Amino acid sequence: MLDTHARKYVQPSIEHTSKWLTTLGLTANQVTTIAFIIGIASGGIYALGFPILAVVALWLSGFLDAVDGTMARMTKPSSFGTVMDITFDRIVEISIILGIAYLHPEVMWPLLLLSVSIIFSMTIFLTVGAVSEKQGIKSFYYQAGVAERTEGFIFFSIMMLFPSILMWSTLAFFAVEVFTALQRFIEAKRILP
Repeated sequence: MLDTHARKYVQPSIEHTSKWLTTLGLTANQVTTIAFIIGIASGGIYALGFPILAVVALWLSGFLDAVDGTMARMTKPSSFGTVMDITFDRIVEISIILGIAYLHPEVMWPLLLLSVSIIFSMTIFLTVGAVSEKQGIKSFYYQAGVAERTEGFIFFSIMMLFPSILMWSTLAFFAVEVFTALQRFIEAKRILP
């Protein structure tokens, strides 16, 4: 929801950074890779016991993840870049979940439920994007929902920074993901033949 409705407020800084990185000679795919490395490092940093640094790394990764798409649209978007971007996003999420599970094995079941809900939601999201004739500014149809990338980062941040409510924040994230999946499924029924 925030990615769809609040992007306009951060887009100027994303565009400025995109132009700057382009003048440095970086490509969108290189920035995707940098964002990926920082993102997966976030889970490891958390597992080592540095939650604030892990959250900073996660958000830096997310910012660069937005920058790479803008860079691609400014230069030459590629289908493989889209595949890299979506795949690396899921691996970053897995890294965070594994880092949390390592430090807090007592919430293994809620983390497992969260993982299943992310798979459920992303399956619908990607399938609708693949079969839909609609096209957005991205290289496929982007189904908005209550839980988009920014909401996920907010939940992951809460989970990492406030371990005393970890079980409840994880279950809340799970519920929001399931709601989003159902929201996307209902929209798919409405827009697809």
